Amino acid sequence: MSMEAAVGAEFGPQLHPALGFRHSQRRVFLCCWRLHPPRPASLGLCGGGGARPRGAIPVADGDQRRRLRELEAEAEAEAGSILGPPRSSPREVREEMARCFDLVRRLGRGAVYLGSSRVQPTHPHFLQTTELAREIARLLDCTTWTGAGPGLMDAAIQGAFEADKPVGGLKIAKEAGEWTSSGFHPYLPPETYLTCRFFSARKHGLVDAAVRSSSTDRTAVVALPGGVGTLDELFEILALIQLERIGSALPVPVLLLNYDSYYSKLLEFLNDCQEWGTVAPGEVASLWKVCDGNHEALEYLAEFYGVPHNEREY
Repeated sequence: MSMEAAVGAEFGPQLHPALGFRHSQRRVFLCCWRLHPPRPASLGLCGGGGARPRGAIPVADGDQRRRLRELEAEAEAEAGSILGPPRSSPREVREEMARCFDLVRRLGRGAVYLGSSRVQPTHPHFLQTTELAREIARLLDCTTWTGAGPGLMDAAIQGAFEADKPVGGLKIAKEAGEWTSSGFHPYLPPETYLTCRFFSARKHGLVDAAVRSSSTDRTAVVALPGGVGTLDELFEILALIQLERIGSALPVPVLLLNYDSYYSKLLEFLNDCQEWGTVAPGEVASLWKVCDGNHEALEYLAEFYGVPHNEREY
């Protein structure tokens, strides 16, 4: 029995079950060959009985080297046909992140809104969000940033337009409430938003839009009622703040808009986590400000940035 067959019979496909028996057999054989290459019978070595002197390096003959190259080529071809070409996504993610950062640099940092894409324009939360975004844009004199999608993201954009303040968007082609994939926004100028392929790049861009690079920057993260995507973005930002990985030593205010007690059950759960000991006492409360309505949110931001009372026109 050849060494290749013997190794295959011993180990089988368990090392690479997804690629099948033949591939696994070859890979094991190649590993064993590299560790203990066969000594050619024709190699004349002293020591009697064909024994190899200590320290001598075994050398494969031409046939063995050719067989090794054949096995390597077959194994790589078989693996490539199953696993596909090398992934290019790491490079593409970096390039997309760079485009996000460039958009933020051009439009300026500001208030970042996270919220549901499913809320209809006639819903009270849509109207409240429009009002809040309008007043925050005026109060902080900043760019309004959203995911450039429908629902409450669109409400925030409408509010910024009413305040005549700049808008920036980091869009995903397919939102949860928008079942037709599109890389285009229905009315935003193309130079004010970017359609992202990768969620990670989009998240980095939204975080960068909220980071304060200087004490004169007035930014905020505003979490509106939302679902899985909103909570994902919100808690990632909270984790970055908690671990001091947000990208700046300057604090960033995070507001949770608890319209109609929307987030009350979530807050109860986090209190339960504290009782279980999985969250430190006061830890979550230190990361955000829970607001029941727009006036409370605006007052908090005005106090946070020391806006004089005579300039609070909301």
